[in-house]
Amino acid sequence: MGSATVLDSILEGVRADVAAREAVVSLAEVKEQAQRAPAPLDVMAALRAPGIAVIAEVKRASPSRGELASIADPAQLARAYQDGGARVISVLTEQRRFNGSLDDLDAVRAAVSIPVLRKDFIVRPYQIHEARAHGADLLLLIVAALEQPALESLLERTESLGMTALVEVHTEEEADRALQAGASLIGVNARNLKTLEVDRDCFARIAPGLPSKVIKIAESGVRGTADLLAYAGAGADGVLVGEGLVTSGDPRSAVADLVTAGTHPSCPKPAR
Repeated sequence: MGSATVLDSILEGVRADVAAREAVVSLAEVKEQAQRAPAPLDVMAALRAPGIAVIAEVKRASPSRGELASIADPAQLARAYQDGGARVISVLTEQRRFNGSLDDLDAVRAAVSIPVLRKDFIVRPYQIHEARAHGADLLLLIVAALEQPALESLLERTESLGMTALVEVHTEEEADRALQAGASLIGVNARNLKTLEVDRDCFARIAPGLPSKVIKIAESGVRGTADLLAYAGAGADGVLVGEGLVTSGDPRSAVADLVTAGTHPSCPKPAR
């Protein structure tokens, strides 16, 4: 056995935290809460609209950079993102490395009318029902964190609740696994979660192997419009941006700049 990776460490904490929450709110209770939640929004329609979609993230911290922003009012930040033209709001809910919480998800869901992504390390069915109970329309499934049977089972459960799964990959082999599982929305993360190293060519290498019907999201490394245009040129339908927005000083304008670039006639068009 090799030494534990950063991802291994995160997953260990996530499993402990899920067990602690389930001891307070049972799976049966969280399923009931999920059934009472308003119906999920149509994520795919939002992402297929003309132009490069911007998924704007409420992100307080990361394992690679530590604390990024204090974010006293996640609802206000989410409204700024929506006003700037974001198609989806992503909310980190992992608490140990990203300082996120389900409270942040609740606040954002109540504040905006566009789809909301629960971004976490989903390893148990409990978390899927929990995401729906807290109003998420889509959630993240990370291929590197899951064996294939678990990936397929969690994806199926997500869709059975009317939600959409953003299936995250970092290698061609993981992309093949995502397709095999039936993913229709794939995010390519330039950051290797096992080492935290960034490979900016990752998207350009993986995207050509994905079918045109699959919506492709570029994750990590978007600092401004030049990065968005580069990803668009490589075939991205959308970009997920966190750090570059929460550290910008003016999140609404930062999103608006990206949206303007992504809808400009000179911006490469997604092949769909």
